[in-house]
Amino acid sequence: MTPTPAPLRVGLIGGGNIADSHLRGYAAHPDRVQVTAIADADPETLSRRITQTGAEGYADFHALLAEADVDAVDICLPHHLHRSAIVAAAQAGRHILCEKPLCLTAEEAVAVREAVQEAGVSFMCAHNKLFLPSVARAKELVDSGALGTVYEVRTTDAFYNDFDPSTMGWRANAATSGGGEFIDTGYHPTYLMMHLAGARPSSVFSMMSTHRLTFMEGEDSAQVLVRFEGGAVGQIQTSWAYPRVPGAERFAVMGEKGSLSSDGMTLRVSLRDQEAEQVYSTKLRDPFAAEIAAFVDCVQDGRPPLHGVQEGIDVLGIILAAYASAESGRAEEVVAI
Repeated sequence: MTPTPAPLRVGLIGGGNIADSHLRGYAAHPDRVQVTAIADADPETLSRRITQTGAEGYADFHALLAEADVDAVDICLPHHLHRSAIVAAAQAGRHILCEKPLCLTAEEAVAVREAVQEAGVSFMCAHNKLFLPSVARAKELVDSGALGTVYEVRTTDAFYNDFDPSTMGWRANAATSGGGEFIDTGYHPTYLMMHLAGARPSSVFSMMSTHRLTFMEGEDSAQVLVRFEGGAVGQIQTSWAYPRVPGAERFAVMGEKGSLSSDGMTLRVSLRDQEAEQVYSTKLRDPFAAEIAAFVDCVQDGRPPLHGVQEGIDVLGIILAAYASAESGRAEEVVAI
């Protein structure tokens, strides 16, 4: 009889707001994974998370990596700190789950890839939207060839953000966020579009705007077109200035043999050789719980992640090209990293 693996021991690096969702995901799998250490530079946040979880607390993630008995780390830090935390964790031999974005520059991306490859640790991007049942089913259909050659992919993620200068924190500054809305919330429809296209990006054209959140350094809205290797085109609409238009799909794929679209819950598939539209209604499932389960599988069973280092780099390539396009006013090539 094969023994049941001991629960994976995880150190949470960063206890801010996104950690709520990650901790909820860990709580869904208490027999498989446990948060046993937490690092946060803010004493109040650290104290609150220690009380919440019973984990051992550290004021600095380097101390956690040096002293805590953990198998893996979950990086939930502000964007500008991702590169240093990933490299340090890899060099310490810890498996890594990292919130988006992977990092902020091509130079940082090279350092991240080298550190992870040299250490031989598992690395998974925390691209939680991939674990929505509607997305998983759509990807199965695309990969099965049901739509034939993929022509276009559309993704949307927009909501009315009530940030103000007193609550926006590090996200208000381009140096710490890496840009504006597009590298933050807009990151989700970007990796989702790339996932459904099933190809690497080659060029990008974008238009970025600040409609309402004028106190922030970056944009609050973005419209982005992406050309993929093989010819497929992606279109992203994302904003903090206004909510998604009622009835608009969150994602859609158009192909040689038909199309599919989803509001995030219901998936509709229309194939030209079938008279009736196929409708799949998926149960609401916490994508963070599914994400955590997938990470445990990666570490304990050696399964490849849905999105690892290279996918994180490719998404960053789209984002960097989009910012360059917004500056130049023309399409920009995605620099190979």
